Amino acid sequence: MGRRILNDALRAMVNAERRRKSVVELKPISTVMSSFLKIMKDRGYIKDFQVYDPHKVGTITVQLQGRINDCRALTYRQDIAARDIESYKTSTLPTRQWGYVVITTPDGVLDHEEAIRRNVGGQVYVITTS
Repeated sequence: MGRRILNDALRAMVNAERRRKSVVELKPISTVMSSFLKIMKDRGYIKDFQVYDPHKVGTITVQLQGRINDCRALTYRQDIAARDIESYKTSTLPTRQWGYVVITTPDGVLDHEEAIRRNVGGQVYVITTS
């Protein structure tokens, strides 16, 4: 169920980007979604986001920047070892310069670069390209 919530939110963001919207409101929310949006903000894909009422259903307001071309959550669970992250990234992403693979690890939600740096594996969660 959590991946469906994240996938619906990512689809809403991509659709808003295609319509040239500057703000999108996402609901329902999850803690993984907040962690993922923090990674997107650190990498410059979104300007900012704010979480409203996180203890109930809640909403997240995201200020878009116009850099997201495609972003999707994988609905199947795919485990990946730390040594296989680089090969998975090269086979999945279109080029070396574009996109990120987001992985849930025991250290939290990390992108592929941080997971390689920390030498941890986990489950592939989201693929983002710009």
